[in-house]
Amino acid sequence: MKLDILAFGSHPDDVEMSCSGTLLAASATGKKTGIVDLTRGELGTRGTPATRAQEAEAASRILGLSARENLGLSDGFFRNDREHQLPVIAALRRYQPDIVLCNAINDRHPDHGRGSQLVSESCFLSGLRMIETFGDDGQPQEPWRPRLVFHYIQDRQIPADFVVDISAHWPKKWESIKAYRTQFHDPASSEPATYLSTPVFSNFMEARAREFGHLIGVEFGEGFTRERPIGVREVTELI
Repeated sequence: MKLDILAFGSHPDDVEMSCSGTLLAASATGKKTGIVDLTRGELGTRGTPATRAQEAEAASRILGLSARENLGLSDGFFRNDREHQLPVIAALRRYQPDIVLCNAINDRHPDHGRGSQLVSESCFLSGLRMIETFGDDGQPQEPWRPRLVFHYIQDRQIPADFVVDISAHWPKKWESIKAYRTQFHDPASSEPATYLSTPVFSNFMEARAREFGHLIGVEFGEGFTRERPIGVREVTELI
């Protein structure tokens, strides 16, 4: 299945928090979108890998994704090396996205910056025909290199190279975040409190989206950084 946009997250819920509004905006124009989670989030204080998988499935339905899968890399311990690049390359060749969205270049959680580097380098390597990977049918995959790689902004404030207007999609983005009931604020939960589970963090997520929106004169936005200059055919495409 060829996708227009494929978003990678080091953990289930990374994409929902940081760029799900962008995926919703693309889907609204008929684009096919998907998510690949690198790990199952098994080191998380709240919930379990099983509940996280159920929550990811619920969020996927809300977002109207064409595809989602989890590579099952080791939470907290995956590395940017050949062993971990090969499954990422296989996923890129399976979905053949034109645009890849991946974790922040650096962030509070070390998995985020490391996941960013892993996916970015795999995007380049995926275009090399001498690297062999195989599909689910056991057949060799064709090389594929995405046209564009962008990094969404997460916990730490990083100046955005561009901002996507997600104002029309904020309610559904928030719904996809709240699908992760074990991870975020739930007054009925008896699980240990974490950085993410406080109402303060929920307020922060909304404030961050409003801040990015404010930068471009809209209500809600999502910020991204780029790896290389963005090319346009003529200047009005930037409007």
